[in-house]
Amino acid sequence: MSKLVMLAESQLKEAILSAIGAAVAADELPAVSLPAFNVEIPADRTHGDLSANTAMVSAKAFQLPPRKIAEIIKSHLVLDGTLFQTVEVAGPGFLNFSLSPAFYAGVVADVLEQGERYGRSDYGKGKKIMVEFVSANPTGPMHMGNARGGALGDCLAAVLDAAGYEVWREFYVNDAGNQIEKFGVSLEARYIQHLKGEDAIEFPEDAYHGDDIKEHAAGFAGKYGDKYLNTSAEERRAALVDYALPLNIERMHRDLEKYRIQYDGWFTESTLHKNGELKETIRILKDRGLTYEKEGALWYKASEFGGEKDEVLIRANKNPTYFAADIAYHRNKFMRGFDTCIDVWGADHHGHVARMKGAMDAVGLDGSQLKVVLIQLVRLMRGGEVVRMSKRSGKAIQLADLLDEVPVDAARFFFNQREANTQMDFDLELAVEQSSQNPVYYVQYAHARICSIFRNLADEGVSPRDCSKEELSLLTQPDEKELIRHLAGFTGEIVESAKGSDPARITRYCLELAALFHKFYNTCRVKGEEEPLMQARLALCAAARHTLSNALTLLKIDAPKSM
Repeated sequence: MSKLVMLAESQLKEAILSAIGAAVAADELPAVSLPAFNVEIPADRTHGDLSANTAMVSAKAFQLPPRKIAEIIKSHLVLDGTLFQTVEVAGPGFLNFSLSPAFYAGVVADVLEQGERYGRSDYGKGKKIMVEFVSANPTGPMHMGNARGGALGDCLAAVLDAAGYEVWREFYVNDAGNQIEKFGVSLEARYIQHLKGEDAIEFPEDAYHGDDIKEHAAGFAGKYGDKYLNTSAEERRAALVDYALPLNIERMHRDLEKYRIQYDGWFTESTLHKNGELKETIRILKDRGLTYEKEGALWYKASEFGGEKDEVLIRANKNPTYFAADIAYHRNKFMRGFDTCIDVWGADHHGHVARMKGAMDAVGLDGSQLKVVLIQLVRLMRGGEVVRMSKRSGKAIQLADLLDEVPVDAARFFFNQREANTQMDFDLELAVEQSSQNPVYYVQYAHARICSIFRNLADEGVSPRDCSKEELSLLTQPDEKELIRHLAGFTGEIVESAKGSDPARITRYCLELAALFHKFYNTCRVKGEEEPLMQARLALCAAARHTLSNALTLLKIDAPKSM
């Protein structure tokens, strides 16, 4: 929450405690220990701006009805010098307080003073957090799950940064293990077929069947001809993987940059094999007595650390499993000094969460510091029908296909509109519609509308100027106060978004801010009022523009000056 909101809550608690002290001194309340009480925003703002449940929670201690306690507290309350102007007793004994014009003026002044930094706080105290997201299999193109995970993970990293954490964005490249072996087998078969015909070799049923494999094989043949036809299968596959894998990773870089995602680091699984960290991790588990041998394989006692069953670490063929490498990778993250590591995974990884947290405990780390955000499926819709195939390729829709069809702004906003753990429908037609029905258009239009107010007044020779607190205190209309209260909540919204790993709160905040601004604009004239009030309303417009721009910046969505 903003400093002003924190100050208001602090003043309110202090005033209530002072009133209780005065009531005790006057023998109107007994001198007993007071239970903790809450100060919060009431659901119905007609009941006040802040409400305290002091009387209800202290009824047992004071041995009096809550309503009677509330009346006594009210009679001793002194609000002079605070950001509040009135107090009322409501219902069974709530104390409802109304904020003073000084609070509303202070919020507008605070937003204008902080400008681009408004909303940022030191809540996270500089603690180091890694957010690992997307981490798509490099053997093929990125799909819709990656599209949603990318937008959500990137915005989550942004809100954590704004909330005062030191954030690192990472992509984990699975460039070792079974999927790379299968990639090599797939490329080899297509390479031989390309040179000798499809009947020359049967394509394995469990290989990768995508057109991208054929394209890589053709490109490899164009570069090397039949040079690798007569080499060993091992050498041939290695050469094909060395050729195709960098091209896939390069494409991932391109697609993600188009999606406005830039990582601080790309970590390769092969690093763990080469630098000995995988062996070191397995040795730690052995030394702790958490492994055993069975049927020629090395097993980890995962069932002792939250797993549903024990897991293989080293197969009978002496190859480590993906799970073994994953334990080593997560250990590597914490060994790099991150206080918390957040993984953004598909919902199909649900069963992997407890066993990975348990594995961190098993290697001597704190598994509770590993947080996992699970993302549910996305359905692409057009005209009320589910869309499964790309118009361009006739295959399953990929991230690149989506970004060819809808603006990046729309994709990022839409994917952040729902909590990660809810399934969502992505309406392709709505995403390109230029109307208030399109949520990102509605929000961007609010920003453009504010900019147009300043442009139109500038054409008439009117320029905004700094306002005094007395002038800003003229903002007393209900729609003005409602808008200002929403601006005051921006910092707190970012903190709650960071705490709950829920960047969807930011899109909801933007939509409500846009709605409140449009409502204010329709009821409160800017042009044509007395000069002090006009300038105060211009200051409010500027504060709304700053806040909306800052919120859209977190989402990496443009804040247009005209539309």
